[in-house]
Amino acid sequence: MTARVAYRRIYEEATPQDGKRVLVDRLWPRGMSKERAELDEWLRDVAPSADLRRWYHHDPQRYDEFRRRYYAELEDSDHETALWRLRDLAAHDKVTLLTATKDVDHSEAAALAQWLDGA
Repeated sequence: MTARVAYRRIYEEATPQDGKRVLVDRLWPRGMSKERAELDEWLRDVAPSADLRRWYHHDPQRYDEFRRRYYAELEDSDHETALWRLRDLAAHDKVTLLTATKDVDHSEAAALAQWLDGA
């Protein structure tokens, strides 16, 4: 599934290679219009909790622990419907997970792509 799930910043221009464009942030990206985003879905329920986001504070040194805690959160029933939708999208089409985070390699989008690869 790795080749079918990519991730990048939502502020980058959409391309045909994106496949389904899915925003995985809980909050709408600052300064981004819905037209410019060119989203297929906004699955805010797969985003990490506010408490986890605050703890992580996008510190790359905390990324491994963030990812472990995030994966634990994904097991919670609050994420179940959104995860099933995301798995379904990835099973039928290329999916690009989008985030507003500047460091996409240490983001929930990167962690979620890795999680989907192992699912």
